[in-house]
Amino acid sequence: MTTSDQRPLLLVIGTGLHSYREYLLRSISAEFRIHLFHKVEPSWEKEYLAGWTVLPSTVDGLAMAQQALRLDKDEPIAGVLCWDEARIHASSQVAEALGLPNGNPAVIARLRDKGQTRQALAAAGLAQPRSIPAGTLDEALAAAEQVGYPAILKPRGLGASLGVIRVNDSAELRKQFEFTFNTRSPEPEDVLAEQRVLVEQCVFGEEISVDAVISGGRVSPLFLARKVVGFPPYAEEIGHYVSADDELLTDPVLVELLQRTHAALGFTDGWTHSEFMLTDSGPQVIEVNGRLGGDLIPRLGQLATGIDPGITAARAACGLPVQVTPSLRQTAGVRFFYVENEDSEIIEVRFDSGRLPETIREAVAVAKPGAIVSPPPKGTAWGRVAFAIAVADSAGDCARALDAAEAALEVECK
Repeated sequence: MTTSDQRPLLLVIGTGLHSYREYLLRSISAEFRIHLFHKVEPSWEKEYLAGWTVLPSTVDGLAMAQQALRLDKDEPIAGVLCWDEARIHASSQVAEALGLPNGNPAVIARLRDKGQTRQALAAAGLAQPRSIPAGTLDEALAAAEQVGYPAILKPRGLGASLGVIRVNDSAELRKQFEFTFNTRSPEPEDVLAEQRVLVEQCVFGEEISVDAVISGGRVSPLFLARKVVGFPPYAEEIGHYVSADDELLTDPVLVELLQRTHAALGFTDGWTHSEFMLTDSGPQVIEVNGRLGGDLIPRLGQLATGIDPGITAARAACGLPVQVTPSLRQTAGVRFFYVENEDSEIIEVRFDSGRLPETIREAVAVAKPGAIVSPPPKGTAWGRVAFAIAVADSAGDCARALDAAEAALEVECK
């Protein structure tokens, strides 16, 4: 197969929700031809694609690798990119088969398995909460006695804060252990989403995340998000703020910890989303994910800094030079909205556009009519009915704009 289009061919595996990930495909398609591996016939994605392959599974890395090798014979693939947690390990197997960057499945497994992450960071002597795996309630109770209360229960192999909960004593642990243990991946084929629980020391402070691009082992932090968490004792992420001028982006202690963390994990090329707690004694590593951040954090980074996450991640996946210098100096924030009652059937979700301030860049209804949604803990990230994004000079200005967007949101349900 030949083409006059000289843009590199990028293999993208999975896409995610239209309202959360379209901006990435839109950006990437301006510089790359995209071939998509997907489980279903593409719909909204088609206008950005050069081609696609529908496969029985997009978490079977070995099968996808064989399909990718056949595709590569007709037209060389320049890079493999995936931003879906359940598929990044399989995607690394594809990259390995093609001899492309980020093709080390053992490294990605080390990131996906939070138990392995903890072991690698402990061996390197890096600051992190104490963590003990537990397969049963009795093991969890014994582990909590060692790490101390309050403690955090989290699934070993899930993302998006699914199943994460704080327990203040043994009675709460007995009550909540099954919640964490039984939390399942939204992808039933996700074999790496092991259900063993980690019992971790609860550390206190402000929670942040850093999206970074890594080339030849050198880590360049791009977007630092300050997280807003709600629905205690659950760890639901209800918003984020990203500022191009955030002083932590150049903080020597955090930057060194970020660099040493990636070295300890063996991650040398690609994009990561790392989470930290800023404690009184300094930053501690909460987790590292081998993909772009979720919750529209890369979109906030793009709006705040002008750095395009889609193009940057695609270039990194192909081993090409990346642009890491901001062209904008703004702050962007997102807030997610939920229904009040469990098992609410959506009739309509809308924003009164006349009540939205100019600083609201996007106001999007996510839940469709007929959907059954719930607030956390049952609903978690998939219980969101809408979101709004604001861009302004400060986080305070963004928060006020998001307050106005919340007041303008109208949710009709039964």
